[in-house]
Amino acid sequence: MNKGVICGVRVSHNRASVEEIELAGERDSQSIMETLLTRQGITESFAIQTCNRSEAYVVADGAVAGRRALANFAPSVRDGAVIEMSHEESLRHLLRVATGLESLVLGEDQILGQFKRAVEIARGIGALGPMLDAGVTKAIHVGERARNETSINEGAVSIGSAAVRLAEQSIGLKGRKALVVGAGEMGSLVAESLGSTDVSEIVIANRTIENAESVADTINTASHAVSLDSLQEVINEASIIMTATGYAEYLIKPADIDGTGETFIIDLAQPRNVHPAAADIGNAIVRDIDALESITQETEASRQAAAREVDAMIDKEFDRLLESYKRQRADEAISEMYEAAEHIKRHEVETALEKLETQGTLTDSQRETITSMADTLINQLLAAPTKSLRDAAAEDDWTTIQTAMTLFDPDFGGSAPQPDRPDDIPRAAERGDISGDDLPDDVPNHIAEKISDG
Repeated sequence: MNKGVICGVRVSHNRASVEEIELAGERDSQSIMETLLTRQGITESFAIQTCNRSEAYVVADGAVAGRRALANFAPSVRDGAVIEMSHEESLRHLLRVATGLESLVLGEDQILGQFKRAVEIARGIGALGPMLDAGVTKAIHVGERARNETSINEGAVSIGSAAVRLAEQSIGLKGRKALVVGAGEMGSLVAESLGSTDVSEIVIANRTIENAESVADTINTASHAVSLDSLQEVINEASIIMTATGYAEYLIKPADIDGTGETFIIDLAQPRNVHPAAADIGNAIVRDIDALESITQETEASRQAAAREVDAMIDKEFDRLLESYKRQRADEAISEMYEAAEHIKRHEVETALEKLETQGTLTDSQRETITSMADTLINQLLAAPTKSLRDAAAEDDWTTIQTAMTLFDPDFGGSAPQPDRPDDIPRAAERGDISGDDLPDDVPNHIAEKISDG
């Protein structure tokens, strides 16, 4: 039975620099999740990494074990940039991330796709259990609702289009040749945004040239694709360069742009593709994601009303998520209660039948009558405690639920660490009242039906 709590940690653009986010994201999300699952007391894990955030979550035996497992998440990042999150803070933050309220560009759509891919990776390696799966599933649901039911992403400015706007403000776009390094999601967004401007030509450079050609084919402006082997040649010809690959190395170094003429470069990659020393070259203007803040503030101001709507939506969905967790905890206690009663009933019925057999042979009908009477007694005796436990869950009465767990589950309250506070009570899959399928195999169907019927 799950007795864990969720703990989280994040390094994001709100508190951290590009360099710090890069340090926190040195490992890919799958490696992070797999490593966390090997830590003592950890049963589930989840991680998400984008160009402006690196975050990890665990389900642990208790908050202390969770914080200990996450302590080395970003050892090279200063303390002020690493934010620890408690159980409820973690859940609420997941909802905010998926809706775009925590994005550099408020309400941008790209984050929801990135979130979904992170969930797919987590499920693929078995990192998600009932608690985190319920949380990330709810986050995706709210993220989709926010975009369908509010104007949070109306006229959305992606990070790619914000980068293009910054280039226009810095050196202008008309008649210039642009180079996009990377043909992934971010590279495609950048190329699409550039294609709607008056640049003269766009070159897409990528390791797999077929992917670069696919992106080039979607652009209205004159464009063509090259491999990364030809990168230096096209650097010499471009006056606007935007990088967005997943390479863990510098693709553009100071010597590559020295003497190439006026060049505007913005590095959108994580980790960075442009060597920091390139900014020292006199003919180059080098920017990173941090430089987009002034552009994104314009968008944020126009979306504050929609953001408030999304905040209210998150509040309601967050409450529903917590209620489902609390209801599940009560149902776990109820399941333990019925299971314990069933074991007692079975023993006592067998004893009674053996004694009656010594007094004369019992018919099948008589045996069935005795068993039915025992079942009825259990149902009637446990009906009131069942209601009380569900009421306790609704009222967040942890003491009552904990007492029931202690009475009916001998392992509860033993050596396993317990939650640190009432709002850290174990959470499980988001669903309604438990069904017969949730009970142990040896619990009869009529008892399972009794639980489901409440």
